[in-house]
Amino acid sequence: MTDFTATRAMFDLPSGVIYLDGNSLGPLPRHVAERVSHAITDEWGKLLITGWNKAGWMDLPARVGNRVGKLIGAPEGSVTMGDTLSIKVYQALASALELREERRVILSDTGNFPSDLYMADGLCRTLGAGYQLKTVAPEEVESALDDTIAVLMITEVDYRTGRKHDMARLIARAHEVGALTVWDLAHSAGAIPVNVAGTDTDFAVGCSYKYLNSGPGGPAFIYVAPRLAQQVRPALSGWLGHEAPFAFDLDYRPGAGVERMRVGTPPILQLAALDAALDVWEGVNIDDLRERSLQLQQAFLSIVEAGCSELALASPRNPDERGSQLSFRHEHGYAIIQALIAEGVIGDFRAPDILRFGFTPLYLSQHDVEKAAQTLCTIMAERRWDKAEFHHRAKVT
Repeated sequence: MTDFTATRAMFDLPSGVIYLDGNSLGPLPRHVAERVSHAITDEWGKLLITGWNKAGWMDLPARVGNRVGKLIGAPEGSVTMGDTLSIKVYQALASALELREERRVILSDTGNFPSDLYMADGLCRTLGAGYQLKTVAPEEVESALDDTIAVLMITEVDYRTGRKHDMARLIARAHEVGALTVWDLAHSAGAIPVNVAGTDTDFAVGCSYKYLNSGPGGPAFIYVAPRLAQQVRPALSGWLGHEAPFAFDLDYRPGAGVERMRVGTPPILQLAALDAALDVWEGVNIDDLRERSLQLQQAFLSIVEAGCSELALASPRNPDERGSQLSFRHEHGYAIIQALIAEGVIGDFRAPDILRFGFTPLYLSQHDVEKAAQTLCTIMAERRWDKAEFHHRAKVT
């Protein structure tokens, strides 16, 4: 059994704060600052440019990618790190479309993260020639899969509600009709069990600053199924995806396997932070994590539904159908979240009316979530949220 008391001790959480927003930005593991300081002072500071060789900087995307790969069920050498999630979505989509060049439709759902939809729409406009993005309600995705679909692009866990798609089922159905799949695992990696190899996933992407705790703007990852890795041609043919980057050829030749999905110079300081943050996962069983997450969610939900009748559950009631978060609806959701933050409980708000709470057993206890739920109910009962300062919207909500 995983010792979550031990993992909690590895995080540097502010005193008096209950943090229920790790599904948006993970907190700081204690040893990350030291590791990044070492990369700055001892590697960059003393080795200068020789750090690319002497400190192994050039190998970080693959080495850290393998560590992330273990959390999503990916085989060695099938995940690489770098760039942002939007870039990785674009790469995966463009490569998948080229592999299905006789088709023109990307299928997604209305619960997908908007940036993924923006990237898909932009790619379709760039390609022209009848390419289109088709979106349907989340529950209609399976029935919308037919032989016109080139690529199914889905975020496994809905960022607003926590609704979880049946990944294995949809992949099997997509393959039946000849479509490829691109999965966004931003709210899955480090939150729920994922098995990209076992589900025969074609492409998967995700960020690292949520449940993997790499820090704001941490690098994204991309997985390409080994059976496809030598076929794909990256639309963004960056120099570090070249077969021999330091030959400085004027013509692009793709690197081996997933390495061709590298684009530009890797963000070394961010990769150092992620590499250190992943140490927290040593000895953590993802099935234990999932079981504990659901226990924490149920404890929170029971208190909220008993004491906060104004809040409507927006997440699926069946725990098997949601990720590692709970969401509620209220027309004054933003103000309620601001009032909670003022009381030391950090959740977040998503337009138009979603209060969102993430449950991360690595650093959250039963006592934490019970106290947080009780605080929420008190704020609702006493209308503490109904103050001018709580209604004023900041740039980041």
